[in-house]
Amino acid sequence: MSGSEPVMRPQLRDEVVNTIRFLAVDAVEQAKSGHPGAPMGLALPAFELWDRHLRFDPSDPAWPLRDRFVLSAGHASMLLYSLLHLYGFDLPLEELVHFRQLGSRTAGHPEYGHTPGVEMTTGPLGQGFAHGVGMALAARMTRAHFGGAGGPGDHRVFAIVSDGDLMEGISAEAGSLAGHLGLGNLVYLYDDNRITIDGATDITFSEDVVARFEAQRWHVQTVDGLDAEGIHKALSEAVAEDERPSLVVCRTTIAYGSPGKANTSASHGAPLGAEEVEATKRALGWPLEPSFHIPDAVRAYFAERSAAKRGQRAERDTALAGWRASEPETAAAWDRARAREVPADLAPRLAEGLEDVSDATRKLSGKVIQRLYEAVPYLVGGSADLAGSNNTRIDASGDVGAGPDPFAGSNIHYGVREHAMGAITNGIALDGTFLPYAGTFLIFSDYMRPAIRLAALMGVRSIFVFTHDSIFLGEDGPTHQPIEQLDSLRAIPNLAVWRPADGVETAAAWAWLLERAEGPGLLALTRHGVPALERPTGVGVADVWRGGYRLREPAGAPDVVLAATGSEVSLACEAADKLATQGVGARVVSLPCLELFESQPRAYRDGLLRAGDAPVVAVEAARGQSLRGLVGDRGLVYGIDRFGASAPLGALAEEFGFTPDQLAEGVRRHLEELRAS
Repeated sequence: MSGSEPVMRPQLRDEVVNTIRFLAVDAVEQAKSGHPGAPMGLALPAFELWDRHLRFDPSDPAWPLRDRFVLSAGHASMLLYSLLHLYGFDLPLEELVHFRQLGSRTAGHPEYGHTPGVEMTTGPLGQGFAHGVGMALAARMTRAHFGGAGGPGDHRVFAIVSDGDLMEGISAEAGSLAGHLGLGNLVYLYDDNRITIDGATDITFSEDVVARFEAQRWHVQTVDGLDAEGIHKALSEAVAEDERPSLVVCRTTIAYGSPGKANTSASHGAPLGAEEVEATKRALGWPLEPSFHIPDAVRAYFAERSAAKRGQRAERDTALAGWRASEPETAAAWDRARAREVPADLAPRLAEGLEDVSDATRKLSGKVIQRLYEAVPYLVGGSADLAGSNNTRIDASGDVGAGPDPFAGSNIHYGVREHAMGAITNGIALDGTFLPYAGTFLIFSDYMRPAIRLAALMGVRSIFVFTHDSIFLGEDGPTHQPIEQLDSLRAIPNLAVWRPADGVETAAAWAWLLERAEGPGLLALTRHGVPALERPTGVGVADVWRGGYRLREPAGAPDVVLAATGSEVSLACEAADKLATQGVGARVVSLPCLELFESQPRAYRDGLLRAGDAPVVAVEAARGQSLRGLVGDRGLVYGIDRFGASAPLGALAEEFGFTPDQLAEGVRRHLEELRAS
């Protein structure tokens, strides 16, 4: 029996497929929660995909040369857990028995980093579809940057997608880009069961899926979900198609075998019920007892197939060893990329010469990106049709999609597809070779929020570069001026939100994201110019990395502490000068990353923000609610509580109270009110 072409007796295939079905049925019934219908209908197509087409090593789920499998229809999680267990991944049967229970490795929807063999966290429909596009793009780029005979990057990305995935708009964005780029290493199996939670799909979904994907330059086939050889043939043709992504439309029956619930929405999100489980087992000739039954012949088959998969891995590793021997420098570069190695002097290298440069932080970030690429050539990124505004282009590299090798560049043009861009960026990060960033205006982070949240949930190293970070972008007006976005993004756990005030802070933020981050990071950058800050002697990158540090101190004891972020730091410094002429001493604290600051010891935080009875005034040209916890009962959040307006920057500063005189006056009034109270 070979690694890819096993010969099976029909009776054994039926036993295998029913084992997959009933592990799912029994687990959902045991939990009294879950989605049994999709695993029952998909058992045969999923088995054919995994057994004869997917390359993996159950003993090493992180093997970099493996094919990737994404269950975009994450509600069918028991399908994936059953396959992982049967093929010998570190997922004992006890974990299936404890499906959806606290502390188990079989969560209701698959979770990356929680269950061996799960390539990404799925559940929000459409996200797996788009993340898979990112994984496939990363593979093609790996082959172009590091490949060669026997080298990395020839792996494929397979996924199972559902009606819900195709209804979500993100799949249209991602599918369009995948077709445009010709990602021939992408193969999606569409579970066409025509059932959703509220009923048959025809109540909401009547488009011609085949025509849609053909129009997006995909290779499309249709097949019966009960035709094992037909499925194998379709998948083989999809794998052979190297110039276009492939969609295999697989007509299935949800809850296949259930006399009372097959082809109904009743089986989508609820257990079959004890009576229906018994009726289904009788209908498919399955033993009523015990639950979680795995026949000996099925165990033996999967043990043999797991050994064959490991043999495939050994063959591939031998080829890779030959590549390493013939391309030692390229192999070393690939290893450094996968290890996320950075130079020891990265931070000072990025900050060099920026101490006295006054400019927009988006432009300063652009300069840092050029230096970063020299230091870490595995950096890749792009923008949603705003590269010139975001300053995200890597000048020393070409574009993905252009030239003799369309994947040899490092600049990715996403078009106006912010939602897909966020997910594709995560997919590139999940692949593990490149460190990706994505750019757009801060206001459009709203389009990307689901992908940003998933990046934080998975802890992947995606970097989101958002420019035009306040009302001071000017004339484009309130539709483009972020007010609540900073607060909203800071509310996401495990996401480092940086709003740097000048070139040094911008360089420090980028360095931290490459050297220290264990998950995603975000930069909020200005459109307008900001002055270079004067820092006290001895203050450097290490202080910036604490998320907050002392920038200015009055001659005597402070009467007020001005804590500001981004472009408002220089404003706070100017206001402090105004207040000094009025006999008010102001300490100025820069807060480039609130999340890091709040993780510091209390003594450090209090040492910056607490100065006797001096109140804290937090300054940010936004809603500022995330700063409220810093100011206490006697403090003030000096922010914006309404939407912006269309006007030049100077007029907006006057209108919204963000001139040095207005801020100084606002602080003085607050101090008077405190004295009077």
